[in-house]
Amino acid sequence: MTDTVCLSPVDNSEYARRPVAGDAQIEAAFAGARRAQRDWARLPISERARYCTALTDAMLAMGEAIIPELAWQMGRPVKFGAGELRGFEERARAMIALAETALAPVVPAAKDGFKRYIRRDPLGVVLTIAPWNYPYLTAVNSIVPALMAGNAVVLKHAAQTLLVGERFQQACDKAGLPKGLFTNLCMSHGQVGKVISSRLADQVNFTGSVEAGKVIEQAAAGQFIGVGLELGGKDPAYVRADANLDYAVENTVDGAFFNSGQSCCGIERIYVHESLYAPFVEKFVELTRGYVLGDPLDAGTTLGPMVKTAAADFVRGQIAAALQAGATAHIDPKDFAADKPGTPYMAPQVLTDVTHDMSVMTEESFGPVVGIMKVASDEEAVRLMNDSAYGLTASIWTADLAAAEAIGGEIETGTVFMNRADYLDPMLAWTGVKDTGRGATLSEVGYEMLTRPKSFHLRHTI
Repeated sequence: MTDTVCLSPVDNSEYARRPVAGDAQIEAAFAGARRAQRDWARLPISERARYCTALTDAMLAMGEAIIPELAWQMGRPVKFGAGELRGFEERARAMIALAETALAPVVPAAKDGFKRYIRRDPLGVVLTIAPWNYPYLTAVNSIVPALMAGNAVVLKHAAQTLLVGERFQQACDKAGLPKGLFTNLCMSHGQVGKVISSRLADQVNFTGSVEAGKVIEQAAAGQFIGVGLELGGKDPAYVRADANLDYAVENTVDGAFFNSGQSCCGIERIYVHESLYAPFVEKFVELTRGYVLGDPLDAGTTLGPMVKTAAADFVRGQIAAALQAGATAHIDPKDFAADKPGTPYMAPQVLTDVTHDMSVMTEESFGPVVGIMKVASDEEAVRLMNDSAYGLTASIWTADLAAAEAIGGEIETGTVFMNRADYLDPMLAWTGVKDTGRGATLSEVGYEMLTRPKSFHLRHTI
């Protein structure tokens, strides 16, 4: 079999190499998961919680090693590495605490002579296919809830973040999870497709590109298994006339450029009411110029490299096409000494005079670029925000709660934010519409995706 290799965006060196699992090893892993799951499902939720809490604690104990590993694998500056682990802990502990309520039987109104209820049974084996950009956060969204719901889990992590899958395995082993209940596997794309089409798993949770999501749906066709897909995004922000200008600037800049713009729910396009447009752009550009692009292992770096040169080149191409079509660039890449064409190191860019005829305003960039457009009304902002194939999140910056709710009700999106962005609340469903995918993770709704209803209709009086 071939090897899977992680080339570090820091210096393009080989950081990790692992052999791809053989077909027999894969089949054995899924068979072992199915055996382990039967006994696991019989454990009370409180006992599963004890194991999952220990798993969480074991992962956090590895934090000192995990933070530089993240920088080497996907380029996140070490300055921000601890934030991923804080988010991991928040989501894991929240879903553990929620399980008793979310998994409780549904009991209808009493009926004489009958005992009736709906039990939430686990699905069986969940295959989690996790991405590299937030490798712990995206994986924990399904792994911990799947285990709490009584399922077994097989994890296939992205090649770029090979070591993250191994960290999950180490944490599960340290926590003493039953043998086979959780398995990290290094698989090729072809092997993943075969696993799905052979119905070795009962549920597939995938975060990644739209094209890869289509391949997964095709592999699952006719297998009657669940498929949860979080795919692309082109998330908009709308700054209303009554917004707190400085607060909106500070937080939309962070929402656009954190993680070098490589966030599913990062802000990729901004619509600003005409009364605030000029000062907003001026302050936005000024704050953007303050980023420090460089080696992510340097504690002073606030903007690391993109994950691959090809990804940076794609974004550079979008910017070039927009400029040729009439857009205005407000950042000179030469002001960022580390910016080097032909490498993943790319300066942030702010574009104005953009239109929806430009791919930078309609196609996912997944990089450090944002376009800003002037709008005259809420109605115009909603129309432009909805002019997208995607719908993961949308943020509204305003002092008016009622207006935010009304505007949010008209936006085609999975999550509506007011005065914040780029955050997952584990008590709310994480979901999307249109080409962003299907299904949901987190919250009580997420547990519904990891269980199946089983009705009990018991006549005890004859």
